Amino acid sequence: MSATTTAAAAAGAATAFRLEAAPVDTGQVQLLTPDGERIHVPGLDLDCTPGELRAMYRDMVLVRRFDNEATALQRQGELGLWTPLLGQEAAQIGSARALRPDDFVFPSYREHGVAWVRGVDPLDLVRVFRGTTNGGWDPQAHNFHLYTLVVGAHPLHATGYAMGAAQDGADTAVITYFGDGSTSQGDVSEAFNFAAVHGAPVVFFCQNNQWAISEPTERQSRVPIHQRAQGFGFPGVRVDGNDVLACLAVTRAALEHARSGQGPVLIEAYTYRMGAHTTSDDPTRYRHEAEREQWTAKDPIARLRAHLTREGHADEAYFAEVDAEAERLALRVRAEVRSTPDPAPLTLFDHVYAERHPLVDQERDELARYLDSFADTDAEGR
Repeated sequence: MSATTTAAAAAGAATAFRLEAAPVDTGQVQLLTPDGERIHVPGLDLDCTPGELRAMYRDMVLVRRFDNEATALQRQGELGLWTPLLGQEAAQIGSARALRPDDFVFPSYREHGVAWVRGVDPLDLVRVFRGTTNGGWDPQAHNFHLYTLVVGAHPLHATGYAMGAAQDGADTAVITYFGDGSTSQGDVSEAFNFAAVHGAPVVFFCQNNQWAISEPTERQSRVPIHQRAQGFGFPGVRVDGNDVLACLAVTRAALEHARSGQGPVLIEAYTYRMGAHTTSDDPTRYRHEAEREQWTAKDPIARLRAHLTREGHADEAYFAEVDAEAERLALRVRAEVRSTPDPAPLTLFDHVYAERHPLVDQERDELARYLDSFADTDAEGR
């Protein structure tokens, strides 16, 4: 298929993938109101069992408790840095639960909830920020790539992987996560264009948490972020990022759209970063507390809990059980991360290349000789 034909197909797909917004919240897809009331959107079917609803609630509670514990560990000097996800649990848990096991994920650096759903041990996440590992987990074991700290670089990686999967004839889809600030990077626009022209089976999942560090979204884009997909010839949709059911349904539909050969989709999950950008950031210097309080009323966990209670799918005993499990998780992470031994210095050179490299071997030998030199000193340092 020629590039022109593929681009035309992508442009056609932009009109084929359409989801209506819920009437109570014009402009974004919503299936749960902030009060936990279930609403239905034409053309977007989602039939979750009570067990599936409880499982998503458990995911969000455990991830939030782990995230809070990691923040506390950094404040106490146990981690060098941490990137909180507080407030974005629904966007991550809902979208991640839409994935099939063979789908592949390219995260940025805040996707702790997605990592949880993909089976990555939270301890492996915090060890990265403690500096005791150069990676943290095996990407192939979880179909979950390593974190990318370079802002906006990884959507290109995701697009390339998706193009390769399509060339191989694999029945799989790729999803990549990034923030609203990343959409100002040229790499993201390049990824959009490559994916559209080549019909790559990739879903671009933008968590618009309103702030790119201290820069508000209106300084990043003159139009809603999801509308930028139209200029590249593929569909975009905005979803209530604090509604776990909407995030699940929309992402599932987008993945099927991509997987079926219809090209990419851009999802803008409209949510809010309740805490700091990272633990080196002070959000009180650039935003008002009233804004945070407004978003607290839309809390994703409280919303699903209200729905579970309203429908009789869970009681106080269940909620208490989940809270207790979350505390056990936090205690385990705290105990194990503090007892994690520092890596041997020479492991710095492991896995730099797939095979041995003479320059790396030389550098390793030089450091080894330098370290060995300290063994020759006496008690007085002579």
